[in-house]
Amino acid sequence: MTLSIPDLFSWVLLCSGSFFLVTGALGLVRMPDVFTRMHAASVMETLGVGLILVGLMVQAGFTLVTVKLICLLLLIFFTAPVASHSIARAAMADGVEPKLDGPKLDAREGQIKPFFERTKKLTTPIDAGEAESAASVLVEEGDIQPDKGGPS
Repeated sequence: MTLSIPDLFSWVLLCSGSFFLVTGALGLVRMPDVFTRMHAASVMETLGVGLILVGLMVQAGFTLVTVKLICLLLLIFFTAPVASHSIARAAMADGVEPKLDGPKLDAREGQIKPFFERTKKLTTPIDAGEAESAASVLVEEGDIQPDKGGPS
């Protein structure tokens, strides 16, 4: 029995889609937090299921089944990213923090708070008195001209 070109192409798509589904399932089990698990699930949903549906479309040919599979593919491509985004926003609003390095996001305030765990602050904080005395020394020595308050 010989395989035709569409059958071979269909099997390649089905096998690669199955590979991404298995990889995504392993990612759901092995990843450390909700955000990386959600990434694995979204790859599994869009790429794995998408390749399998395209493989089934090639297998079915140009029939009503292909139209139904296209409708399913569009439904998945539009709903999966929205669902992943909703889950991420809900987790951030609940206070769940990612376990990876990088800026900390606070969804309740809607802004990025810079925080890097591996970066240490190189300067030491000074109080207002030290800052005023350092500035007055610079002005007295003539390094900095005091501002007269008008445009220069």
